[in-house]
Amino acid sequence: MAEGIMAKKSTSKKATKPKTAKAKAVPAPSKGMSGGMSPSERMAKNYQRVFAMKFSKVYPMYILKAESKGRTKKEVDQIICWLTGYSQAELQQQIKREVDFETFYSQAPAYHPNSSLITGVVCGVRVEEIEDPLMQRLRHLDKLIDELAKGRAMEKILRT
Repeated sequence: MAEGIMAKKSTSKKATKPKTAKAKAVPAPSKGMSGGMSPSERMAKNYQRVFAMKFSKVYPMYILKAESKGRTKKEVDQIICWLTGYSQAELQQQIKREVDFETFYSQAPAYHPNSSLITGVVCGVRVEEIEDPLMQRLRHLDKLIDELAKGRAMEKILRT
């Protein structure tokens, strides 16, 4: 009986073949992972994708972030209105119209002059060093919402 078991074990070992390592596909050095785009072209494409996002789709995320930290929708609206110059009614109209970020900021009645006082890091980038004016405006709002969620006083957030 032991012989039969040994025979089966040796048979199963002989049937198993060692796996050989397969070469991994390596992208062509000239194109790399970017498909031939330069870093500035990739950044411009990413910016355009962000600018085309509808403000009305991101707005609820601002509120959710604030409310999850004990802040209110009213405070989020106050920040947005302070930064852009929209009245509460105008803000709600822009949300209802489902405008993209580019339109939202280009139609802003009066971007706040103290926005230049907004400094710090958002998504690993210093907002005061962002060269594209529209992207900088987007990041200003992100930074203010971050400050609200972190419990900062409204007087400090609004740079008064």
